[in-house]
Amino acid sequence: MDLKDKVVVVTGAASGIGRAMAQRFAAEGAAKVACADRNEAGARETAESIGGLAFRTDVSREQDIVDLIEAVETQAGPIDLFCSNAGIGVGGGAEASNDAWQRIWDINVMAHVWAARHLVPKMIARGGGYLLNTASAAGLLSQIGSAPYAVTKHAAVGLAEWLAITHGDQGIKVSVLCPQAVRTAMTAGNPDGVASIDGMMEPDAVAEACVRAIEAEEFLILPHPEVLEYMRRKTADYGRWIGGMRKLNRRFHG
Repeated sequence: MDLKDKVVVVTGAASGIGRAMAQRFAAEGAAKVACADRNEAGARETAESIGGLAFRTDVSREQDIVDLIEAVETQAGPIDLFCSNAGIGVGGGAEASNDAWQRIWDINVMAHVWAARHLVPKMIARGGGYLLNTASAAGLLSQIGSAPYAVTKHAAVGLAEWLAITHGDQGIKVSVLCPQAVRTAMTAGNPDGVASIDGMMEPDAVAEACVRAIEAEEFLILPHPEVLEYMRRKTADYGRWIGGMRKLNRRFHG
């Protein structure tokens, strides 16, 4: 898809990958970029830097996503590309609280579900559209030290696959973004964590990878190319891969 003259929405646009996406899409000539974030001031700052629109949106609430879609389509026109990018991390395993599990589930998974629920029918009715869902390399591999993150990111990848399979013949294009460590607020407190084993990437580089993938209409966006080889190792010998991940777990959490 050519981004020129398109109406684009980016959630989590106040900082990090979302902010870089919004700026990069605007540079590609998007007609209007809507910047949504729970941090309204941050969303406004991003929007003002590119002549876009700003919305306070809490993606853990379905109604906020409904309101965002309706407001953007009223103010800017039909949404061509919706980037469901907002996400959070939660540490721990099964012992993490129910509240923590529910919150990360709502933000990392249900936000994608709600966006698709309310936007895909509109896109199909007008001939097509594009969804870009931010997951993580953890959704293809795993996440040492965080079961909630690993599980929700796997679910996000699974949803993106299902949407692409089910609605591809109806004109719906889908991409899923699966980076390793990116220099954002989420990694600021742990710059040497396991996710940065192949280096820390800047948000601008991730946004560039997204633009290239959208242009080529590629499903899987891997800003860190090493992830593809890790996936191949996982599927080639699952038991050996589990053993390797256990070694990694001992290294970082032994």
